[in-house]
Amino acid sequence: MRGYIRGVDALNYRLGRVVMYGIFVLMAILLWSSISKTFFLPTLWTLEMAQFVMVGYYILGGPYSIQLGANVRMDLLYGEWSIRRKAWFDLTTVCFLIFYLCVLLYGAVSSTAYSLGYWKDAPFSYLFGVLIGTEEVGRMERSSSAWRPLMWPIKAVMIVGFFLMLLQCISELFKDVLRLKGHTI
Repeated sequence: MRGYIRGVDALNYRLGRVVMYGIFVLMAILLWSSISKTFFLPTLWTLEMAQFVMVGYYILGGPYSIQLGANVRMDLLYGEWSIRRKAWFDLTTVCFLIFYLCVLLYGAVSSTAYSLGYWKDAPFSYLFGVLIGTEEVGRMERSSSAWRPLMWPIKAVMIVGFFLMLLQCISELFKDVLRLKGHTI
């Protein structure tokens, strides 16, 4: 368990430290949007690209936020509890979060498969087949805006983000189990 915790925490910590600078990318896109609308012809791509960067920023920053405990908690009661009671409560709630993330991950995989032109009922095997080259990509989904970017890249980012959040939640579950056993983390 400790090896898993160390590996996942290290991965999500490093990724989170890189992704946190995505706010500057977002600011640059929005600054360019403002400048181009004021002094030049407005660009079509800025609003949608800002939305894509924001999705990546939040989704890929989620595991780092979970790791740091930066999520919202009701500290009215929680703050006064013992470490053991907090571990029991966190163990229970992280199980619900793991279920929720599994549902989100399934939805992200289905949506990504759809955006690559797959309309059947086995999105995981289809995406695996695309990765290894046994499946073909169909008619790719595009945004309905005037810019019309492909949708699969941002949906793939969502798969990665939800998967990493799931891994981080399992790490938090293991930490709670170790706390209940009396180990220090």
